[in-house]
Amino acid sequence: MVARLVIAAPSSGAGKTTVATGLMAAFAGRGLAVSPHKVGPDYIDPGYHALATGRPGRNLDAYMCGTGLVAPLFEHGARGCDLAVVEGVMGLYDGAADQGELASTAQVSKLLKAPVVLVVDASSQSRSVAALVHGFASWDPEVRIGGVILNKVATDRHEHLLREALGESGVPVLGVLRRAPAVATPSRHLGLVPVAERQAAAVEAVAAQAEQVRAGCDLEALLALARSAPELSAEAWEPHGSWAARPRGADARGAAGAGAGAGAAAGPRAAGGSGGRPVVAVAGGAAFTFSYAEHTELLRAAGAEVVTFDPLRDEELPEGTSGLVIGGGFPEMYGEQLSANEPLRKAVAALAASGAPVAAECAGLLYLARSLDGTPMCGVLDADARMSERLTLGYRDAVAVSDSVLAPAGARMRGHEFHRTVIEPGAGAAAAWGLRQPERRVEGFVQDGVHASYVHTHWAGSPEVAARFVERCGVEHCR
Repeated sequence: MVARLVIAAPSSGAGKTTVATGLMAAFAGRGLAVSPHKVGPDYIDPGYHALATGRPGRNLDAYMCGTGLVAPLFEHGARGCDLAVVEGVMGLYDGAADQGELASTAQVSKLLKAPVVLVVDASSQSRSVAALVHGFASWDPEVRIGGVILNKVATDRHEHLLREALGESGVPVLGVLRRAPAVATPSRHLGLVPVAERQAAAVEAVAAQAEQVRAGCDLEALLALARSAPELSAEAWEPHGSWAARPRGADARGAAGAGAGAGAAAGPRAAGGSGGRPVVAVAGGAAFTFSYAEHTELLRAAGAEVVTFDPLRDEELPEGTSGLVIGGGFPEMYGEQLSANEPLRKAVAALAASGAPVAAECAGLLYLARSLDGTPMCGVLDADARMSERLTLGYRDAVAVSDSVLAPAGARMRGHEFHRTVIEPGAGAAAAWGLRQPERRVEGFVQDGVHASYVHTHWAGSPEVAARFVERCGVEHCR
């Protein structure tokens, strides 16, 4: 059994990431193997979690993966660890819009049978903190709030007033944190600046967060609370079992072939990887930091050799590339550098023109466009992208409009959009997805072996996606 805590808050901005990351680093510094997790679709916080623990940060998303996979994915990530720390999303009871508790931190805490520590921004209150905590603790009897950490406390007198008020609430105070500029992490248009863009500064910030938590929190009491969590009955998720249990026979191959398009016949494919496995190149580096650990695990389980490359630095795709995955990130911050790497842009365009499978999400979509803010990109798509003042954010219920290397037409998947850019046109002649909410529209591009869209997906919820993609890479590899 893995001891576990969920770090939640009444609202965004209370300091969940600071506390959760600080706790992870503080306990890891004690020699514990700490498993880091994040509720929801966020990509950036898990990067700081990974820095704090030395283990991949993993997401637990009940909307994209389904409630039944939350505990198995948790068990998979926490296998062999002494402690798991789960950072919540938004306010404790906030979830998918118009979906009740679905995808909320509260729901995940119940699915994990994990005690909750409520981080409260106490900067503008004293006795009212008791009413706030009482309300959150009593709202859902199935959610066990085991303690409170008071953040942004001004003075000793302020702390005294807060502790006195909470003494009547029945919820113990497990930590008090003063305002500390050193622990702050810079933000921009989509949230925190990712670790990959500020490695040295991020290391210093995580160290400062750990020190603040060590000084202000009762680590022994927090560990005891984590160890009070009951045993989970869930069986750990396995990438091999996830895709191997899905049909991959004639129907799967036929659908993959239908989605490949006429371009699949263009030219011989590269030599592939060791042992005859198809090589799937995955974009990384500072411009493409948004990815889920399970995607790589599923690709490998489906038979691929996964090789990471950096479009900011590498002028060639990895040797033998048979398929390409370009996830999310911040290409808008690196547009000139990406454009200046003309040899790689040409290599990506040539791979796409050959009919090889290419899966691009959000930042990947922008990179495949003709231009981004007037700067030349790969030119795979007959579309142009630019920055926008409007934030597009939210879960998406999607239906595949066209057969593609990811899904047959009519397949349903759940995803998430998160960007401040627009692409014109918003969809190609063959669109990628039809979105059901918040408004009905089609978006994205399917052409030859390319699937490019703004919608982020979590393949653990639909593991046949990885199997279908790798199978198509195998078809190309054998040409």
